[in-house]
Parts: sequence; C-alpha cells; structure tokens
Amino acid sequence: FSLGVLVLLAFLMVLLLLVTILGNILVILAFIMDRNLRHRSNYFFLNLAVSDFAVGAFCMPLYIPYALTGTWHLGRSLCKLWLVMDYLMCTASVFNIVLISYDRFLSVTKAVSYRAQQGITSSPAAKMVAIWVFAFLLYCPAILFWEHVAGHSVVAAHQCYAEFFDNWHFLLCASTLEFFVPLLLVTYFNMHIFHNIQRRQR
Repeated sequence: FSLGVLVLLAFLMVLLLLVTILGNILVILAFIMDRNLRHRSNYFFLNLAVSDFAVGAFCMPLYIPYALTGTWHLGRSLCKLWLVMDYLMCTASVFNIVLISYDRFLSVTKAVSYRAQQGITSSPAAKMVAIWVFAFLLYCPAILFWEHVAGHSVVAAHQCYAEFFDNWHFLLCASTLEFFVPLLLVTYFNMHIFHNIQRRQR
C-alpha cells in the first residue's frame, strides 16, 4: 500500500476495533447493572456480546498490523493462540446468532410453553456452554494439531494462517457447519417468526 492508503486503512481498522469493543462493553454493562434485563433470552445476547468483545479486544489488535504489513512478527506460539481465539470467537458469534434466532422462534411460535419454561430451574447455561464447546471443536483441534498429524508445516516463516487453509475438503465441511447450516437455520427461524406475526395481525 502507498502511505496514504496505509494510513487510511489503519484509521478505519482502529475505528472499527474501538466501535466493536465499546459497543459490546455497553451491552455487557447494561446486563450487569440492570436486573430487569436478566431473563433467559438476554443471556444469549450477553454470550454474543462476550464473544464479539473478545474479537475486538484480542483478535483485531493482532490482525491489524499483520493485515497492513503482510508479515507476522509475533512468533509461532502467539500465532497459534491468535488463530485459536479468532476462529473460536467468530464461530461462537455465528452459533450465538443461531441460538438467539431459535429462542425468538420458540417465544413466538410456542409462546405458552416458552413462558412456562421461564420459571423452570433449567438455565440457559447449558446451551451457552454447548455453543462454546462446539465452536472450539470445529476448528481449534485442527489449528493446534494439524501440522503434527501431517508431519510438517505448510505455513511460511513470518506468516500466520491455519495449516488447513489450502485443504478444500476440510474447509468445505467446516464452512458448511459454520456458515451454510447456520444461514439456513436463521432464515428458517426468522421466516417462521415473520409469518406467525403476520398471521396474528390478520
């Protein structure tokens, strides 16, 4: 990049980073300070805010210099940690959106049973933990152990990307679970919500 383009990109990236961090801090603080917000469905929004905050606080600050210079200067260990955090947080965000859409779907299409469950001792914690576990299992073992199983690393020195970056079989399977299936589920849930509300208005 030319110096002018580099400065502009750096400014926009830092601005996006600050908006990501501050916006999600506000959501987390609102949940902590206002007891009225602490009902089941809002825990899922808190879970989303935590994952997005982590993206802004940890993943983006390390990505910005790498994206602007094209060179990773922080060593292999921090590269692995960054990749694990980046894939984990971004995947968890996607799965949280699916969970929020599913929760809204139940609240609209099965309102009576949904309200009855609000008083049951079962908490949203199990679903929230499942989100993180599934998000971790989808990419993180491959990030950590791919080169050991393959017997060598394909990542060049001073670069930082996942070893499976050129393996289209793995990427196709993982992308299907991370993007295409969630897209279909969110579309299905929200279309049902829309049609249900429309039917009630008639």
